[in-house]
Amino acid sequence: MLLAIDAGNTNVVFAVYDGDDKRGQWRISTDSRRTADEYAVWLASLMAMKGLVPADVDAAILSSVVPAATYDLLRLCRDHFGCEPMRIGDPAVKLGIEVRIDNPKEAGADRLVNSLSAVATYRPPLVVVDIGTGATFDVVDAEGNFCGGIIAPGPNLALDALHRVAAQLPKVEILRPPQVIGRGTVGAMQSGMFWGYTSLIEGLLKRIVEELSPTGDPPVTVVATGGLGRVFAEATPMIQHVDSELTMRGLLLVHKLNTVR
Repeated sequence: MLLAIDAGNTNVVFAVYDGDDKRGQWRISTDSRRTADEYAVWLASLMAMKGLVPADVDAAILSSVVPAATYDLLRLCRDHFGCEPMRIGDPAVKLGIEVRIDNPKEAGADRLVNSLSAVATYRPPLVVVDIGTGATFDVVDAEGNFCGGIIAPGPNLALDALHRVAAQLPKVEILRPPQVIGRGTVGAMQSGMFWGYTSLIEGLLKRIVEELSPTGDPPVTVVATGGLGRVFAEATPMIQHVDSELTMRGLLLVHKLNTVR
C-alpha cells in the first residue's frame, strides 16, 4: 500500500491507497516542532480504526512546502514505515507535466501536483484556484504545460493579520454573509473577507482567461480546491468544478508514473 503525504502551511494530509482504492485519509495541523515519533503514534492509531497497520505500507510519496516539517516526515516514512519516500521536487521524480516558467525550480511542489492532477481529469487550458493559507492560481496551457500563475495571501492569513494589527477587531469566521453591507463590526469584516476575496478571485480569473485564451476558443476550465475552495466557488459562476481530492490524487498519479515499468 502507498502512504501519500501532503504537507501544506496549514495542515498535513495523510492518505493510504491500496492501488486506486483510498483506504483512509487524515489531517493534522502543520507544526514544525512535531517529531516523527509523534506523527507515528497519531497516525498508527487512526489507521487502526480502518483496520490498517504500518506494516501494510510498502511505499510512500511526500509533497512538502514546509521545509521545517519535511525532515520529520521523511523520518516518519523511514523509521516507522520502513520505506524511502518518493519526494516531489527530487529531480529524479518525473511529474509528467512540462514546466514552462523562467525558473522551473521555483514552482511549488503542491502547485505542480495540482496541475498534473487537473490535466488528468479536466480538459486544458486550465486554472486551478487553491484557496488555503495562500490563494494560488495555477495556469495550464492548452497543450497541458504548467505556465505559471499568481500567488496572493489567503483569506485566513489576511484575517489573522487584520485581527493582530487592529486591536478592536475580533477574529471572525469566514462565511458567506446574508448581505454585502455589514450591519455591525463582525458582519462588516465577514463581508470584507468573503466578498473581497470573491471579487479578487473573479477579477484575477477574468484577466487570466483573457491572457490565456483571448478568443475564448478553446474555453478555459477553472477548478477550485483547498480548504476554502468550495466556500468561494459557490459564490461565483467563473469556477466550474470543486475538487477537494485534487492534490492527493495527483500524488497517486506521480507515484504510478515513476513506478510502472
